[in-house]
Amino acid sequence: MARIGTAGCIVLIIVSIFLGAILILLGVLLALSPGRPRPFLAGNGKTLAGSISEKIHVQINGVQQGMFIVGRNIGNPVLLFIHGGTAMPEYFLTQKYPTGLEQYFTVCWWDRRGAGLSYSANIPPETMTMEQSISDTIEVTKYLRNRFHKDKIFLMAHSGGSLIGIQAAARAPELYSAYIGVGQMSYQLKSETLSYEYMLRTYREIGNKQMVRQLEAGPATMTIPLPASYMKVRDKAMHGLGVGTTREMRSVITGVFLASWLCREYTLGEKLAIWRGKFSADRILWDKMIAVDLTRELPKADLPVYFFHGKYDYTVSYPLAKAYLDELRAPIKGFYTFEHSAHSPMFEEPGKVKQIMQQDILAGTNRLADGK
Repeated sequence: MARIGTAGCIVLIIVSIFLGAILILLGVLLALSPGRPRPFLAGNGKTLAGSISEKIHVQINGVQQGMFIVGRNIGNPVLLFIHGGTAMPEYFLTQKYPTGLEQYFTVCWWDRRGAGLSYSANIPPETMTMEQSISDTIEVTKYLRNRFHKDKIFLMAHSGGSLIGIQAAARAPELYSAYIGVGQMSYQLKSETLSYEYMLRTYREIGNKQMVRQLEAGPATMTIPLPASYMKVRDKAMHGLGVGTTREMRSVITGVFLASWLCREYTLGEKLAIWRGKFSADRILWDKMIAVDLTRELPKADLPVYFFHGKYDYTVSYPLAKAYLDELRAPIKGFYTFEHSAHSPMFEEPGKVKQIMQQDILAGTNRLADGK
């Protein structure tokens, strides 16, 4: 039998270590992925009576779509949360950034068509449209109304989801008690131009020459599709200045990517689906989303409309959102500035969100809004 030389032994050792590390990592990930939502517990350690904590799939417009439904009291008002991105679920972020919304709402954290729990390679690409997303939102709303015996529910949408949510609310205002836009999009192409100008100016001021060179690599004016050189550095540049997902988050890799793999309520396969869905939807939806100009397309909504916006948000422009709500015709409206937040006030300042939800939105007023 041929003898393995020293070099061959070293290679075998390295390969064995590498394979062993992969097996250990998979074991850890499996242990962190039981895929079951945790129940709410009473003081005696038993499941809290009247609470709900479940992960389910519902047939919505011909596609099985997943959602987490959580609440401490099933009799509370129902809140449908529409996550951001083209297809980026946010429920897993509540593990690190608890919102407390489940204390006074039954909250449905719906993974939209093609996202996370709702991802499938068999979903026809031609159904991945803005119009389909609006229709899906209305159908999920009807499901929640029927299941929890509510005439109306509350609709909260974040970032990319806000482009869908406000259109659904305007199209079927009779289904909703109020619409809450968090990091509300209005015309994202213009927002990206403002963000680019801010980041380039700020990085010049602080003397980060490397980032300046990367930002200057593409054209100064944003077009559709957005310049590849800009998209390559966009998230890194935003988070480096604390104007991205949250004020404190300095990296999408540690703040979002890693967080998704550590969430115990998704299975390992579902965690993989989060990222398969995101990258697939980015190719289909992103250019279409940034082209929508709600200031022209949606000037009126026949229901109460509230916007929550972080002062440091450059993922979606703060001044554009404020200007849009100023012009929007609605029976009640309120703009709320979050002084310590970037793009995600519900994760960054949950106490203030709770106060506004309880004192203004549930009461149908705007007494705590800016300028009141």
